[in-house]
Amino acid sequence: MDYLEIEGGYKLNGNVKISGSKNSALPLLALSILSKNNMELNNLPEVADINTFVKLLTMLGANIETSGYGCRTINTSTINDTRATYDIVRKMRASILVLGPLLARFGHCEVSLPGGCAIGARPVDLHIKAMQKLGAEVEVKGGYILANAKNGLKGADIVFDKITVTGTSNVIMASALASGKSRIINAAKEPEVVQLCQTLSDGGLSISGIGSSEIIINGTGGELLEFKPTKVIPDRIEAGTYLCVGAITNSHITLIDVVDEHIESITLKLKEIGFETMFNGDINNGIMEIYPSKKSLNSFRITTTEYPGFPTDMQAQFMALSTQCEGASFIKETLFENRFMHVNELQRLGANIAIDGNVAQINGKSELIGADVMATDLRASSALVLAALVAKGVSKIHRIYHLDRGYEHLETKLSSLGAKIKRLKE
Repeated sequence: MDYLEIEGGYKLNGNVKISGSKNSALPLLALSILSKNNMELNNLPEVADINTFVKLLTMLGANIETSGYGCRTINTSTINDTRATYDIVRKMRASILVLGPLLARFGHCEVSLPGGCAIGARPVDLHIKAMQKLGAEVEVKGGYILANAKNGLKGADIVFDKITVTGTSNVIMASALASGKSRIINAAKEPEVVQLCQTLSDGGLSISGIGSSEIIINGTGGELLEFKPTKVIPDRIEAGTYLCVGAITNSHITLIDVVDEHIESITLKLKEIGFETMFNGDINNGIMEIYPSKKSLNSFRITTTEYPGFPTDMQAQFMALSTQCEGASFIKETLFENRFMHVNELQRLGANIAIDGNVAQINGKSELIGADVMATDLRASSALVLAALVAKGVSKIHRIYHLDRGYEHLETKLSSLGAKIKRLKE
């Protein structure tokens, strides 16, 4: 098993290219199930979750070719199985995304209840209820979701009790091939959902309300769609993480290939803390710079919420950053009940953190000291990397397979900025 060894205390400098968004690529891969032609995806991040999803599609019978780095052409006309087995689904919660498109195209599917990061209960009941509203018969048996719609799915009004990104994406894909009109109310507005909708629209689907909380889809009645080559949008969470790399080390770093609007809640919070950022270039393909602060860093308050609010996937990184701020910072996690598992590991490095329910109080500024720590989930892993970059001495971060799920070539990118980081074997 691999681990990272990081020697902290160095200033960083340079450019880092932001990879394609894992959270946008996964639903786009699932969307290929609805394609009548070969679907070409570009700018796919080469991370474990993408490889897992590609393996899942291949197990279903899809033919997938790699036509260049980050480029895959997917032919789903060869799919001959509609059972997503436990062995593959347990590795990644996003595997649930095949439920909607498999059901819509083939009228039946069996999808194992998902696994993934242990950051809290993320029940699939919202997905199941939505499929039932669209006319499917669904039961959970033997650890599998068994869904049938022999006569096809029918358009319906679907109201989500709470905002769900994967739930919204699943229902969008299921509704695309349904007969009649569907309305999705309280839909997620994340950029990854927007790209999914835009790809469907470009493929000929009648869809409106893109980017809003109410999406209206006129289904094709079972007719497959013809998708154009699609470039995956830049990963806003990776971009935010590297902005935090620049912030915690108080360094000048340039991010290449970012969408300014997607990371606005992050850059506004960095400004509040005391950092200047500057964006240049095309709105969909720009360059973002973060500059060192010349003053002590201000403490801050964060409440995680759905887009366009502050993302839950960035709270761990900002918790690491808060250890270098003066005074007490407060982070309130409203989306996942177990998303403070990195706190114990940050404390091992010397962080002063107290937890009260879903609120963390971080008292700074703390002098962090290198230690052995263990990653517990994807974003917690990146928080430990950030803390290790400023800790005195050497830190060893174990179980980094969590990192490999969502960060492409992390140690290579950090090394190019001047970080002292090595990937080693246990």
